[in-house]
Amino acid sequence: EAAEAANDIQPVDEVVGHQVTSPMYGTILEVLVKEGDSVKKGDNVVILEAMKMENEIATEVAGKVHRIFVTEGEIVKDGAPLVEIV
Repeated sequence: EAAEAANDIQPVDEVVGHQVTSPMYGTILEVLVKEGDSVKKGDNVVILEAMKMENEIATEVAGKVHRIFVTEGEIVKDGAPLVEIV
């Protein structure tokens, strides 16, 4: 059972691009990109609600969205991976 649960977590060593991470604990309100989308540095990729404020989370790099780690309504911790850009 523990091995099955471990499969749900993305191992860090499989990261192939830049990870956009959550700057704080909060709830994902909206995922603004899809896998395969092209993004520019500074584009918003996720809207995170924290302390009753909506926070636009932007990418620090340009590239293509490789993976999305979160879904709308999900609660994330500080530092949690949100989106991977390659």
